[in-house]
Amino acid sequence: SLTGKEGLTHLPSLGPSANPAQGKPHLKQCDLLQLSPKQKRLCRREPGLAETLRDAIRLSIMECQYQFRNERWNCSLDGRTSLLKRGFKETAFLYAVSSAALTHSLARACSAGRMERCTCDDSPGLENRKAWQWGVCGDNLKYSTKFLKHFVGQKKIGKDLRAKVDIHNTNVGIKTVKNGLKTTCKCHGVSGSCAVRTCWKQLSPFHETGKILKLRYDDAIKIFSATNDAVGHSELMGVQRHSRSPKSPAAPRPTDLVYVEDSPSFCRPSKYSLGTAGRTCSREASCDSLCCGRGYNTQSQMVTFSCHCHVQWCCYVECQQCMQEEVIYSCKQ
Repeated sequence: SLTGKEGLTHLPSLGPSANPAQGKPHLKQCDLLQLSPKQKRLCRREPGLAETLRDAIRLSIMECQYQFRNERWNCSLDGRTSLLKRGFKETAFLYAVSSAALTHSLARACSAGRMERCTCDDSPGLENRKAWQWGVCGDNLKYSTKFLKHFVGQKKIGKDLRAKVDIHNTNVGIKTVKNGLKTTCKCHGVSGSCAVRTCWKQLSPFHETGKILKLRYDDAIKIFSATNDAVGHSELMGVQRHSRSPKSPAAPRPTDLVYVEDSPSFCRPSKYSLGTAGRTCSREASCDSLCCGRGYNTQSQMVTFSCHCHVQWCCYVECQQCMQEEVIYSCKQ
């Protein structure tokens, strides 16, 4: 279950901190988030930021757990602190989905008027006043991207391979949100005519972003550091999964998730996860993999559901209650 008490990668934690501020509500919210001194200053300066940070953390956790619901590692909050200290594929996904969620949440908060320092996107020919009047305020991705890089404090770090990997995966999340930006148009005129046509920018639903990042996870590239003699510093290099020359290293693409060490099996309890014992599974689709060869238990139970529904004049639906047997499969210990 989601407790919301553990932060996701470089996003702040929702856990309590010492000496909460008195006075303005947003100052108290900022102190309840576990932030660095720089992040706390930014939070105090922007009244709508604390709520947006909380929204981003919840969004990233829920999407991560949805995408990995049928995997051995199911994005549980248990063991996440230890996981983030390693360079697994799962760590790469956490960095990407958290930066994507914050980018998405900030852009939406701007267009919803919850942030004081930003408003609608700067689409050509669309004044903010008209945008608010017509209800076509675009998601301000430009502001959110700029703010995120300042908030996280990205900077190039010499030969530190792990730092470069984290920054790369963070940027993959931001880029995935950017690539999902769409232009939506609305007509204004008598009897539906398009005498005036207004267009604005709109983000894709975050579930689509999560789906793309999961595909990037499935095709993630294991990388190593290689020195580039031309520029005199190390760069990320890896072997492309679908390369015609598997032994020939190449730099990962900006959209590739990258990792540096192989993941554990996540089958048994460890400091990274609770294991898969007791997890429910689909006999046809996931039990064999999820249960790690230990087999699964079968249990039958009766469930109640609405059936034979009819619309009654004028304004309600009348249903009967039916029962059916449901079979549940769960992984053995």
